[in-house]
Amino acid sequence: MADLFGQDAPEASRGDGAPAADAPLADRLRPQSLTEVVGQEHLTGPEGAIGRMVAAGRLASMILWGPPGTGKTSIARLLADAVGMRYAAISAVFSGVADLKQAFAEAEKMAKAGRKTLLFVDEIHRFNRAQQDGFLPYVERGVVTLVGATTENPSFALNAALLSRAQVLVLNRLDEPALAALLAKAESLEGPLPLSPDARTALIAQADGDGRFLLGQAETLYAAGLSEPLDPAALGHFLQRRVAVYDKDRDGHYNLISALHKAVRGSDPQAALYYLARMLTAGEEPLFLARRLVRMAVEDIGMADPHALPQCMAAMEAYRFLGSPEGELALAQACLYLATAPKSNAVYMAQKAAWKSAKETGSLMPPMNIVNPATGLMESLGYGKGYTYDHDTSEGFSGDNYWPEDMAPQTFYAPVERGFEREVKKRLEYWDKLRAERG
Repeated sequence: MADLFGQDAPEASRGDGAPAADAPLADRLRPQSLTEVVGQEHLTGPEGAIGRMVAAGRLASMILWGPPGTGKTSIARLLADAVGMRYAAISAVFSGVADLKQAFAEAEKMAKAGRKTLLFVDEIHRFNRAQQDGFLPYVERGVVTLVGATTENPSFALNAALLSRAQVLVLNRLDEPALAALLAKAESLEGPLPLSPDARTALIAQADGDGRFLLGQAETLYAAGLSEPLDPAALGHFLQRRVAVYDKDRDGHYNLISALHKAVRGSDPQAALYYLARMLTAGEEPLFLARRLVRMAVEDIGMADPHALPQCMAAMEAYRFLGSPEGELALAQACLYLATAPKSNAVYMAQKAAWKSAKETGSLMPPMNIVNPATGLMESLGYGKGYTYDHDTSEGFSGDNYWPEDMAPQTFYAPVERGFEREVKKRLEYWDKLRAERG
């Protein structure tokens, strides 16, 4: 039996299939039709992908991608009921090759008897590539309609061949109205929660979009038999806040570091500090963030503010010296410095262009006038001949050509009109003017 929001739950029902009176609250509140699934109306509604498939009476294989507690398992079970298919479920956490073979054999047997099977695979991303490939012939022949559930980005977690045969449907994190609707359903069954209005709002916020977690917290409150309503402070002492979903080597990690980088690049110090806090409070390695801040300093600020790089290096050393949590303040300072600094990617673009040119031009010889005549033979061959020592000129600038004879001068670095690069641009324009005057 599956619970309300996507996780297999222990069987606890009466003989008629209804949940027993002592079953978990989430089990007793599990939806009986797709219209009762909250928060996913963009999929289950009449205009949604699932709603249209059910109306047509035909299901395509699909991957349900969304956070924990958003209804993936419930949707799969209700889909089978809606179109009259046999429902079979396995979990990639507990199943192996033998379980898959048995599931496919049973599905083939039922298909011969005229009954199609919806095979629900929870945590499908946990199957390895070979196991995922094992689904392909059965999906292609229509032996099973596959409905996979995953909390990981399918682009990275699933085989391209499997993705090409299934539609990816994205489930939303449950918002405040959806969570409030769940709580109302719980109260219609169990009675009012012992909470003040503000504490009720805090309970919904603490669920962090996870309906299953919210109902679990509500069940704890009911079981406590409280005589007086709790205010937000008392609720905080009584219940444990849900830990934010964050896997340091998975999708959430890359989403948040991307958001941090783009907030810094977009000069939004408030958002940048928020994403830095999100990652640090979720347990991210602070030195990883310090290294990323250093990268931002050279990629997105560069010469527009040359102090950005030493600021970040100093913050990294300060963290190494102080450790957590004191050293995290230095990372916050560096983050705010970068977000408020003038921006330029001119150095970044120049580096890319120069590296590309270096690979294309191979081993062209520098002009003879700037090659050092290390030996008498080299001097007799013209090495260093005609070189002008720039400090001997009145402007400290000779205007000599420094490019290989078979290569035209290139422009890699183009400073912008922001920050310190505005002054750098003036210098380059001045030197270009002197070169032009000297031919």
